[in-house]
Amino acid sequence: MASNFSARSLFVLLVVLSLTNFNSAARLLADTQQTLLFKYHNGPLLTGKISINLIWYGNFKPSQRAIVSDFITSLSSVKPTIAQPSVSTWWKATEKYYHLIKSKKTSDLGLSLGTQIVDESYSLGKSLSNKQIIELASMGGQKDAINVVLTSGDVAVDGFCSSRCGTHGSSVSTQKMMNRKNSKFAYIWVGNSETQCPGQCAWPFHQPIYGPQGSPLVAPNNDVGVDGMVINLASLLAGTVTNPFGNGYYQGPKEAPLEAASACPGVYGKGAYPGYAGDLLVDSGTGASYNAHGIDGRKYLLPALFDPSTSTCSTLV
Repeated sequence: MASNFSARSLFVLLVVLSLTNFNSAARLLADTQQTLLFKYHNGPLLTGKISINLIWYGNFKPSQRAIVSDFITSLSSVKPTIAQPSVSTWWKATEKYYHLIKSKKTSDLGLSLGTQIVDESYSLGKSLSNKQIIELASMGGQKDAINVVLTSGDVAVDGFCSSRCGTHGSSVSTQKMMNRKNSKFAYIWVGNSETQCPGQCAWPFHQPIYGPQGSPLVAPNNDVGVDGMVINLASLLAGTVTNPFGNGYYQGPKEAPLEAASACPGVYGKGAYPGYAGDLLVDSGTGASYNAHGIDGRKYLLPALFDPSTSTCSTLV
């Protein structure tokens, strides 16, 4: 459910920015200049070896699936051949949340690409409810996993574009797990907004529907919709591991919290301000803007993360 703030503000906000909620939007139009007071609410964070399972719903090209799967693999890649700043360097910033609660004997987190499920037959139709998103997420393995549902551009999802670009949450596991009664698994949903609302969910690769109308940036993988999905997925992954069950790290009300990435809306590089993503790296060959290198020469644009040790938004560039 979208927060009251996002519902009231949708038609008066100045620029497309990012806002990731536990059960709300990954990126919305928002003006969130405020003092950030993050608090740990004593709940568990995701720890240990976690597989990220991808559930592809609808029509995705193999090249589009590769953009996302390479991003997931890049999160934990430490190959010396990968240029800096890298996707894995960006992800290491989440470790600060774990360091703050080491007294609780938390184990390190390690992410890896798990199984991929492709549903090109639209088994649940082309208009999905929140309940159906969870049904799709349940198709993946639920032990030590984050199940990510990605819907293609011709699939409508409740609240998509009107109040959110994606969401993350948890659900009671439907699979038997030894010595774990009523266990929960974490899930994420992200939609491809290229044909439905690129000005809302694929900024800065498309002109925003409100605010300053500067020229959009060139997408690093030449796919406005999927490069936008990567931004939303990255934001939601950071929120998932640091606030997987609604009682981890966040600021504000539990129903509409600001999390590790959503606390820094619209910030991708130093000098960012409403309508301007910040000073980014530019590929000399393609003119694409990015701030992180991935595996196999991939480039990505990733959101700033809130640094709990300094109470500021930290960027790669």
